[in-house]
Amino acid sequence: MEKETFWRQAARVFDERAGEYDAWFEESLLFAIERAALQELVTPLLSPKLEIGVGPGRFAEALGVEFGIDPALAPLAFAGKRGVRVGQAVGEALPFTGQSMQTVLLLFTFCFLADPRPVLQECRRVLKPGGHLVLGIIAADSSWGRMLRKKKEAGHPFYRHAGFYRPEEVEQYLVGSGFVVEEIRSSLMQPPESLREMEHSRAGLVSQAGFVVLVAGPVP
Repeated sequence: MEKETFWRQAARVFDERAGEYDAWFEESLLFAIERAALQELVTPLLSPKLEIGVGPGRFAEALGVEFGIDPALAPLAFAGKRGVRVGQAVGEALPFTGQSMQTVLLLFTFCFLADPRPVLQECRRVLKPGGHLVLGIIAADSSWGRMLRKKKEAGHPFYRHAGFYRPEEVEQYLVGSGFVVEEIRSSLMQPPESLREMEHSRAGLVSQAGFVVLVAGPVP
């Protein structure tokens, strides 16, 4: 599948069901856990910040992200109302000049990329020296990854175009694209069927973690 066709198909459901997707975040314990893991990073996330795949802007609002792009147009209206300066674009062709961002975030977007490498190259292009790329993923070999893979196989509208990665695979992509991983945090230790209480993240890679955050800097 050509990359443009892939992202258009992956984005269509978020365009068509933007209101439903945005409403999911309300009172969501899962969102609260993932948001906390990002807020607990030791690495300072300096401005200006850009989120690729910003969606309705829930994470961007929580993290003080100023800029957001997404191929799906409808969710951008929600993000704009949350104070994010938005544009319809794709990660393979970021509408920003080189070395213009201190922080770039890819949160739950990595799994929707036909080929992560050109997107990571664009992230490296727009990052200032000393800047950081923040990747948030659902670990493929966790109970959460297995659950989402079953949803994908069943044709779930939000996950049918998703692909899931192990954190080690993501790190290999980062290294191959000229980054070095500087921080990892793990969260979501509770399996999907028994998610009951708030969690806080742990430093490093924890094998049973469902949600893993990797922070990487461009190699000089």
